Amino acid sequence: MNRSARIRGLIALAAVALSLYVALTVPVHLGLDLRGGTQIVLQTRPTDTEADSEATDRTVEVLRGRIDALGVAEPSIARSGSDRIIVELPGVQDPREAAEVLGRTAQLTFHEVLGTAAGPDDRPEPLPKRPREQVRADESGRLLRLGPASLTGKDVEKAAARFDPQGGGWHVTVDFKGSGEKGWARLTGEAACRPAGDPGRRVAIVLDDKVISSPQVDPSVACRSGIGGGSTQITGTFDDSEAKELALLINGGALPVPVETVEQRTVGPTLGADAIKASAWAAAVGTALTSLFIITVYRLMGVLATVALLCYGLLSYAALAALGATLTLPGLAGFVLAIGMAVDANVLVFERAREEYASGRRRSPRSSLTAGFRRAFSAIADSNITTLIAAGLLFFLASGPVRGFGVTLGIGVLASMVSALVITRALADHAAALPRVRRRPRLTGIAHTGAVRDRLSRRDPNLMRHPRRWLAASCAALVLAASGIAVRGLDFGVEFTGGRLIEYTTATPVDPGRARTALADAGFPGAVVQTSGENRLTVRTPHLSNTQAGTVTDTVTGLTQRADKIRDEAIGPSLGEELRQGALVALVVALGAQLVYLAARFRWLLGTSAVAALAHDVVILIGVFAWLGKTIDGVFLAALLTVIGYSVNDSVVVFDRVRELGRGDRKLPFEHVANKALLQTLPRTVNTGMGAAFILTALAVLGGDTLTDFALALLIGLAVGTYSSMFTATPLAVALHRRRLVQSRSSASKP
Repeated sequence: MNRSARIRGLIALAAVALSLYVALTVPVHLGLDLRGGTQIVLQTRPTDTEADSEATDRTVEVLRGRIDALGVAEPSIARSGSDRIIVELPGVQDPREAAEVLGRTAQLTFHEVLGTAAGPDDRPEPLPKRPREQVRADESGRLLRLGPASLTGKDVEKAAARFDPQGGGWHVTVDFKGSGEKGWARLTGEAACRPAGDPGRRVAIVLDDKVISSPQVDPSVACRSGIGGGSTQITGTFDDSEAKELALLINGGALPVPVETVEQRTVGPTLGADAIKASAWAAAVGTALTSLFIITVYRLMGVLATVALLCYGLLSYAALAALGATLTLPGLAGFVLAIGMAVDANVLVFERAREEYASGRRRSPRSSLTAGFRRAFSAIADSNITTLIAAGLLFFLASGPVRGFGVTLGIGVLASMVSALVITRALADHAAALPRVRRRPRLTGIAHTGAVRDRLSRRDPNLMRHPRRWLAASCAALVLAASGIAVRGLDFGVEFTGGRLIEYTTATPVDPGRARTALADAGFPGAVVQTSGENRLTVRTPHLSNTQAGTVTDTVTGLTQRADKIRDEAIGPSLGEELRQGALVALVVALGAQLVYLAARFRWLLGTSAVAALAHDVVILIGVFAWLGKTIDGVFLAALLTVIGYSVNDSVVVFDRVRELGRGDRKLPFEHVANKALLQTLPRTVNTGMGAAFILTALAVLGGDTLTDFALALLIGLAVGTYSSMFTATPLAVALHRRRLVQSRSSASKP
């Protein structure tokens, strides 16, 4: 064993050992659907501006930012009625502290100090009282006369809690933005005109009508000059938690209207135990079938790939636990699906190794494997980097569950690369060097070409002879999908549209899974059921008529001896407008970034074709769901993001082979190169698709009603993505290349 192989083996062993330690010692956070959490009901208080539903909706978005800052992943937040907000937080350790932080109005203002006011031991100063003057006690209790607010929290760009190791203790750094930079310089410049020690040389920083800091402007600051740079520090007797809480409130922004906590309680999971068991069973069966398929196709290398995939699952789980990510049922299903998709890198390597062995350039499976890893590296890197670009942009530009998906997707991609390029290779190098394996090369699964490649070699079809026919078929599919969206419309779920919340007290406890099944049979498949305590049941549905609400009540009553309605009100969407807009912006930017990267790695022609095929897949998936009348909800959003995450991979693999073949023979026509690349990568496409299809089929058949639509969306995305990489992206590239040749010849023929 050479030195590089030993290093890979040690890295693989260290990664697995560390992941095992983290998985055994760090608990993973479960979402509301799996474990439940804390429910906080907030009510807006009327002010000079009436607390209508619009003000409540704005308050929801500010609270969403505060929840993100609290570090709570996958929360649920929605308006209830016109003046109530329901917040559900999974895995919150201190619900009282969370309720206090969420309810704080955080009205931050900066004031000129006019002087001191009359207190028990003070004489009033001979200064006339100004309009809109305020009297507030400073940190020591001394009363100060403050002018009107010169700056507010809207002028603040960000705040951060920092520790001064030189003895200054904890403080909060505040950076201003826009007009706030000049406003801060003007405010401190006016204060600097007062002599040292004069109360007027102070600047009062007020949070929620309380002076939290009133520092004197440093003597080095000149009169009318002020403190430039748009930054300041809030100092005081802060400990670490107080400084971090203050920074969180400032960053979260001011609530449009004050709120108060009217109810706080523990809620159960939205999924029943039977649904969770069914999903776990489906995941186990699907993973076993995928492993059996890989072992059947690639023999010994398939066994090693299965071991590497198990290590991949361990690496991903440990990373999610270490980062404190929250796992929901769709997230777990996506996690299992990622195990099926992670086989892609292994299949790429094994198919390249088969090509090397069949060509006669390599005399042993071990040398063929080494060449396979080397030649497959660029395709693996390009496909994973494009996915990482999308994951990073989703994390930085989106929020809520879309941002959480970006984290999960990024972890999965990195773990799959470690699994394939380090763990699989370390195991394969060791196994291929064994004497028994060297004597029986066919045992490795590398020393034969495979049934798909043999059949293609015999027939040698020219798939790119008529690229416009394939494009016409893709356009017809797009028109059909778009007509479904236009004719049938999209049935958005309660997360997007809001709906109705009905809460009951029941005579006996009711299992939420049983209630969900009964409501689905009664015509309410999108109902979200949740328990609270032993004898409380909450049902959330899209907008209902009174007759439909009565049917819901009758259905719930049929599950227990008695069900009394204690709440019935309209609720807003938990996926608010700002979150949806942020997700849309993130997706558009991600597509643009992928286009730029692919254009840089390949050509604009190939990059444009790959992104166009990705958009084709998204439209068709949405259109199929429109024709089927399926609900567009949070679970579908997770499936759509997953399809976007891996759809471009097939196109990248094909175009990587196009680039390689084009470099080898620059005189060969482009359509011949594209056709040859398709035929050479087709075995990999078939085997990867089969591996993922086993898991998805198991989730659809055995996973219960909860995961049926999720698995169906991914199966559609898998089929459409496989087709589009071969018969949309590649024919489009051929058609664009031909058009460019015609244009260049036309330009050359002009005098």
